[in-house]
Amino acid sequence: MVEKLKVDLSHKIKRLEILSKRLVKTTLVGDYRGRIKGRGLDFDRFREYTTSDDASLIDWKVSVRINKSVIKEFVEERNLDVFLLIDVSSSMVFGSTAKLKNEYATELASALSFAILNAGDSLGYGFVSDNMFNAVLPKNKRSLFYELSKALVNPEIYGGNYNMEGALSECIRALRKNSILIVISDFIGLRGDWHEALKKAAYKFDVIGIMIRDPRDKEIPEDSDMIIIADPFTEKQIILDPNPKVRQKYRDFVYEQEKEISNAFSKSRASLLSLTTDQPFIVPLISFFKKRQRKKWSR
Repeated sequence: MVEKLKVDLSHKIKRLEILSKRLVKTTLVGDYRGRIKGRGLDFDRFREYTTSDDASLIDWKVSVRINKSVIKEFVEERNLDVFLLIDVSSSMVFGSTAKLKNEYATELASALSFAILNAGDSLGYGFVSDNMFNAVLPKNKRSLFYELSKALVNPEIYGGNYNMEGALSECIRALRKNSILIVISDFIGLRGDWHEALKKAAYKFDVIGIMIRDPRDKEIPEDSDMIIIADPFTEKQIILDPNPKVRQKYRDFVYEQEKEISNAFSKSRASLLSLTTDQPFIVPLISFFKKRQRKKWSR
C-alpha cells in the first residue's frame, strides 16, 4: 500500500500558493525568465548590410571572415511551451527528513509552475509511473497552477514502477518542437532503453532533469543497527548489517548509478540538477539557471 503524503490536504493548496508567491517575490521568476529562456530578441539570421542599415549593427568578425559586410537580424522571442514531467512512482513515497521526496517535488513543481505562468509562458504537465497519465498539454491558463497542485497532493496518484522511456516517447509524440521539458524525479527504477529515449527527447526539446534524492538514497547512516532495505517496486526486503564494508558498497553503488544518469544527460546535451530533501531548493535552482545561461552564451 502506498504511504500517504504527510500533509493535511485541505490546507496544502493554500500553503503551496503562499510558498510559490514568496519564491516569486525573491528571484525565481526573474531567473526563470533570464536563465531558462532569455526573454527578448532571438537571433534569426545574417544578411548583407545596405546603406539604409545602422552601421553599428555590422558583425565585423563574420564580415571579415566572409569578406562581405553583414548584420545580424533578430526576431521577437515567442512565449514558450514548458512541460513538467513528474515522477509519481513508488520510490518517490519515501523520506527520512521532514519531507517525503514527493512532498519536496510537489513544492518544487508548484513553485516552477507559478513562475512559468507568471512569465507568460504556457504550462503543461504529466505524471510518470508505469505509464504517463493525466497529461495536460501546455496552455497559458493561470488555473493550471491550482489544477497541478491539487493533483500532486492527491495520494491516489502515487505508486507503481517508473517507465521513463515510455513517458519520454509520449512527450516526443505529443509536444511541440523546442518546448522545454523538465523531468522531476529521483531517477530510481530506470529500465528499458531510457538512454535512447532521453537522447531523442533532447534532440527535439530543451530537456532539464531535476533529480531529487533523500539522504538515505545516498548513504547508510553509521549509527544504524541491523536495517531492512526494501525494493519500492517489488516490496522485497533484505536485512543488512551496516558495517563499514556494506556502507561503502552501498555508497559505491549509488555513485555509479548517479554517474550513469549524469553521463546520459551530458551525452544528450541535456541539463541535470541534483537536489536532496534535507536542503531547500531555491538557491541551487537559481544557481543552476545562471550556470545554464553562461553555457548558452559561451557557445
